[in-house]
Amino acid sequence: MTKTLLKNIALYRNHIVEEGKNLVITDDRITAFPATADGDYDVVIDGKGMLATPGFVNTHNHIAMTAFRSYADDMRLMDWLEKKIWPAEAKLDGDIVYAQARLGIAEMLRCGTTSFADMYFFMDDVARAVEETGIRAALSRGLTGITPNAQAALQENKDLFRTWHRRGDGRITVMFGPHAPYTCPTAYMRQVVAAAGELGAEIHMHLSETKGEVETVRKEYGKSPIAWADDLGVFDCGCLAAHCVWVDDDDIDILAAKHVRVAHNPGSNLKLASGVAPVPKLLEKGVIVGLGTDGASSNNNLDIMEEMHLAALIHKADTFDPLVIPAEKAVHLLTEGGAKALGYSDIGKLEVGWKADITLIDREGLHWYPKNDTLSLLAYAANSFDVDTVFVNGKLLLQNKEFTTLDIEKIKYEAERSKEKMLSSLS
Repeated sequence: MTKTLLKNIALYRNHIVEEGKNLVITDDRITAFPATADGDYDVVIDGKGMLATPGFVNTHNHIAMTAFRSYADDMRLMDWLEKKIWPAEAKLDGDIVYAQARLGIAEMLRCGTTSFADMYFFMDDVARAVEETGIRAALSRGLTGITPNAQAALQENKDLFRTWHRRGDGRITVMFGPHAPYTCPTAYMRQVVAAAGELGAEIHMHLSETKGEVETVRKEYGKSPIAWADDLGVFDCGCLAAHCVWVDDDDIDILAAKHVRVAHNPGSNLKLASGVAPVPKLLEKGVIVGLGTDGASSNNNLDIMEEMHLAALIHKADTFDPLVIPAEKAVHLLTEGGAKALGYSDIGKLEVGWKADITLIDREGLHWYPKNDTLSLLAYAANSFDVDTVFVNGKLLLQNKEFTTLDIEKIKYEAERSKEKMLSSLS
């Protein structure tokens, strides 16, 4: 048994920040908030000047797409996919994905993210990277029903579930990952739903990301992507729906009634000119929303909060009320909301008995002054370099802004090597 004391910290708990608190971790869980720092502990960390929050949660990513960072920018979604990304993805292998996944995981940990959801290829290699690095993840094999390997990919997702679900001290969970309505025809989706139902797995899927997607699905099926997925039983499996940008009131009612959780990706949606999800309306209807980074740009969830507010202001500059998503609500989406979006019930809050996924944030930078409101500063002024210490499942993975278990120089070298391997295969 290992006992760790975090002393003299500012504690984000019950939607407020309290100064001068102490927190005890025993093995993988939070076990006490003692009034004093007295007692015998295996590890003592002085948190003076730091804010303790639940570990950040990235609810939607394709982590190995770090290989494409700065490779294909300033394009609309379908041009980006068809002309650049899909041809490059055809050259990926397990070696490349493993190296890039380790890079993305290191970036997330450095930015305070302790859990993420991923949908991509060569997922056994991603799972191996997750198990080795100590992060928490909900993984799914990306599935497309219009490609020659559609059936093989579906079998891979089944095998991924059977092999990796609840592995890594319970840190790894597995979902099914049908890509989107425009790549997964109805007959194929029925197979995915049946497979997920057979194994008791949930589904992670892109839905209503662009206006063009919605128009295409309505033309082909006579209904919105949300209604189409609902009719096929996708939501009855339990569903994490990425994006949900182009949803109307009827769609939102379905999402709420079927307890669909939404992964909101403001940075990606802005970069690809996809639009802005109606987050205030989703929250008003009781839909669980978390924040995600998506694609190849960045795995930094901390800066996503500011992008979310910017996106909302751009979308409804004449009517948007910033109080609908105040700073504390943004922090909630990054922590507890994100954890709920990934289906976790004991992660996302700092409470006795909950998992010790914890991020400590250094509040001594110039941008943290004057100290008027801690949560507002966290949402609007903080950046990833403020993250000082990270625990996942009670294990210390980052301390004093340095990794405790990862060889970062090797990770960077392997990321560059594997990127060059991919590019050489394209020439």
